[in-house]
Amino acid sequence: MYVLLYTILAGLAILPLFLYLRNPYFTQDLRYTVTCVLLWLRINRIKRSKPFYSMLDCFLDKVKKHPNKQFIVFEKSSYTYRDVDKQSNKLARALSQHASVKEGDTVALFMGNEPMYVFIWLALAKLGCRAALLNYNIRSKSLLHCFTCCGTNVLLAASELRGAVEEVLPTLREQSVSVFVLGEEEEEKCVTEGVNTLSSSRIQQASDQPLDPQLRSKVTLKSPALYIYTSGTTGLPKAAVITHEKLYMASSMQAISGVASDDVIYIYLPLYHSAGFIMGLTGAIERGSTVVLRRKFSASNFWDDCRKHKVTVIQYIGEIMRYLCNSPKKDNDRHHKVRLALGNGLRADTWSEFLQRFGDIRVCECYGATEGHVGFINYVGKVGAIGKEHFFHKANFSYVLIQYDTEREEPVKDSRGFCIKVPKGETGLLVAKITAQAPFSGYANNQEQTDRKKLRDVFVKGDLYFNSGDLLRIDHEGFVYFMDRIGDTFRWKGENVATTEVTEHLIMVECIEEANVYGVKVPGHEGRVGMAAIKLKDDMEFDSKATLEHVKTSLPSYARPRFIRIQNSLAVTGTFKQIKVKLVEEGFNPSMMQDRLYYLEDSKGYIPMTQEMFHSISDGKIHL
Repeated sequence: MYVLLYTILAGLAILPLFLYLRNPYFTQDLRYTVTCVLLWLRINRIKRSKPFYSMLDCFLDKVKKHPNKQFIVFEKSSYTYRDVDKQSNKLARALSQHASVKEGDTVALFMGNEPMYVFIWLALAKLGCRAALLNYNIRSKSLLHCFTCCGTNVLLAASELRGAVEEVLPTLREQSVSVFVLGEEEEEKCVTEGVNTLSSSRIQQASDQPLDPQLRSKVTLKSPALYIYTSGTTGLPKAAVITHEKLYMASSMQAISGVASDDVIYIYLPLYHSAGFIMGLTGAIERGSTVVLRRKFSASNFWDDCRKHKVTVIQYIGEIMRYLCNSPKKDNDRHHKVRLALGNGLRADTWSEFLQRFGDIRVCECYGATEGHVGFINYVGKVGAIGKEHFFHKANFSYVLIQYDTEREEPVKDSRGFCIKVPKGETGLLVAKITAQAPFSGYANNQEQTDRKKLRDVFVKGDLYFNSGDLLRIDHEGFVYFMDRIGDTFRWKGENVATTEVTEHLIMVECIEEANVYGVKVPGHEGRVGMAAIKLKDDMEFDSKATLEHVKTSLPSYARPRFIRIQNSLAVTGTFKQIKVKLVEEGFNPSMMQDRLYYLEDSKGYIPMTQEMFHSISDGKIHL
């Protein structure tokens, strides 16, 4: 009897050691399992609740729980949860009265990071409206397209963006879009016809009392909550549909990463982006934590802000970490309270350098697409990995890596016409099964592009999968690594750049007849920088000044080609598709080509590229 008891106790004592030897990540896997199970139970409880529980309801619960807790800290101002609630009530009434905003309307937000952005979004949610989050860098054709594709009724713009709005005003008026610019009373006296001013005095005169929930009674779990724009192979931005269900689920990323209600999160990424808005803002609401909001990223002020506001959680994209690592070293680099960094796109070398310089910060690398329904999280902290496979995750989201032919730009099929799974350790295209439990909402009013993201008859007749457009690799330990993007989109400065959109703008320059845009690798930089091979019109020379002026007015800074290569003719395939592979391989090295090459120098414009400049860029002496 005692022998058996001792044997059992001895077995239990050595069980953790046995499990660890079989799986060194057993502890992290177990913790992640518990977190996911609890989160799954909560989300399923929310899905079954009547009426449904939205992110707005979550915010209102936090207002009741800790009304006097700081929610937003911005420059010299701070707002408690109660303050933000009352301000959004005022705005909801002002929008209802002066802009005739009502349930079911789509309202576009065209502004930068500031508390008003949050107030407006909550106000729209209280009125049962959908918010279209516009990139404040876009102009002209792209801006008009964004209004049209999601059926915008009202545009709310920051006063500093009035000029951009007035450029497209005639078309907006034709589309019956009501335009309001946020401003002060004096601005109401100098209004452009068709542009209304929503002054702060009008907003403050409105009541701050709670609004009737019946104003949003028709909104359901499957209703669109947001439209977030993403670039694609079509060139123009596409409005990814973020339903209330997806918004709540995606906002749980902070919970999975270990963020708590007493954390202070630093948000400087643009709120029009899913990283800033969902992973940052609504993730903080779900946790009930405090947000330190900044207009834009500043490497020189980053750590001073973190120290000043006692920040414990930071967000990042890969480029941000590199900027921080490249900033001048200081004696107080490790003097801060940051314990967690949450983001994506961090290269292994920058990751290691960041930890070595700034201390013991847990880095939680994530992967996902705004429009997608599958993602990964590196909850272990393995340097270089974007995530780790987990049985609970796979049970809820059926995904697989399939063989992909990069030359033919299509999945490889077997003799039966079905896709082929790649073995562990090999690179493949990530696809995820579309089901009722894991839906793909697609893009607003763009069935063609929505269908392009779907793969049919992948493994059996009738099945349906989401095509991520990303090539990944999963090693034998289950760690997931990002390898590359397929198609015509590349990533630079944390933004997707669509080559067809850049091409369309380049060929509008008087001297350019054809253009082939692509991304090239630069040593020491994440992603790919934009480069264009162009063919000039007959008897015309390259007009560097006109080209510079056009790209500056038409494209955001991250989308402007940094290198321009002039060719006599552009190579195409037998089906007249432009060939990019050789161009990408040759990159921006003058010694690899006979063609004239130009470099976009910030202060001088497009100037002839030299071998010395190439070496300076490659060695990091010239920063892009």
